[in-house]
Amino acid sequence: MLRSSGYVTGLIAIKQMGEVATSRINRRDLLLHSGSAVVASSVTATTLGREPPGRDHEPSSNLRALIEAHRAAYAAFGKALHDIGGGNSSADTANREEERALLAICGYAAVREGDRLAKARYLLEIEARGELDLAEHMQAVLRSTMWR
Repeated sequence: MLRSSGYVTGLIAIKQMGEVATSRINRRDLLLHSGSAVVASSVTATTLGREPPGRDHEPSSNLRALIEAHRAAYAAFGKALHDIGGGNSSADTANREEERALLAICGYAAVREGDRLAKARYLLEIEARGELDLAEHMQAVLRSTMWR
C-alpha cells in the first residue's frame, strides 16, 4: 500500500495502481448523515450561546395539515382495500385521494428548518414502506426545492 501525506495524492496513487475507489454510501445514508450534520452544527451553536439564524424547530401548520391529510387518506385507502377486497371504484377513488395527498407533501416548498426536517422524515417513512415509488413523487420533490 502506498503511503501519502495528502488525500489527493493517495487517490492518484490508487488510480495509478489500477484500483477504483468506491463508496458504499447510498442516498438514504447521505440523507441520514446530513441530518446529523445539522444537529451537530445546532448543538455547537447552542453550546456557544447563540441560536442559528432563522431556525424554526416546529413544522408549520400547513405542512402538519398536509401530513395529517395524507395519513387520513392512507388509512381510508387501506380500509377500502380490506372492506371490498380491492376490486371496486371506491378503492380506486381512495387510491387517487391518497396519491394526491402524498404528491401535495412531495411538492410542498419547505422553506423553514422545521418544515424541511418534518417533510424529510415523513417522506423517508413513506419510502421505507416502498410507497414513494412514482416518477411524479421525485419530480414533485425536486420542483419543491426550486426558487420560483
